Amino acid sequence: MSIPTLRLTAADQAVCERLVNALPAKLAGQSRRKTQPAAALAGAWGDPAIVAQCGVGTPAGLTRTSRCMVADGVGWFVPPQQAADNSVDVVLSTVGYRPVLQLTVPAKYRGGSLAAAEVELAPIVKQYLTLVHRCV
Repeated sequence: MSIPTLRLTAADQAVCERLVNALPAKLAGQSRRKTQPAAALAGAWGDPAIVAQCGVGTPAGLTRTSRCMVADGVGWFVPPQQAADNSVDVVLSTVGYRPVLQLTVPAKYRGGSLAAAEVELAPIVKQYLTLVHRCV
């Protein structure tokens, strides 16, 4: 699966490399897929793929008053229009952490698998990324 490569600072690059190396073989019951190029710093699981990419920018639609979904202590920003429509793919971002981890979940996995992915990634987010502010 091809994933776009992002330009990161040397520090963010190092953090994201460690995080990607720690991503699980299974996520939300789906097996990990091969991604390319390696420089994309991402993991993918299932078909259609759930994709986690480290080092993304601040998501569109994020404001100072935006709310987050909190799973196992990690706040994930979800654009309100995606949160309200279970028939669309959803893009979650750990906006309170640096660098930002983005999780793209196809509509097929909304519900239990979406929540499982958030909870399963939470320990990795807390271990490798730096909390700069709580997203609640």
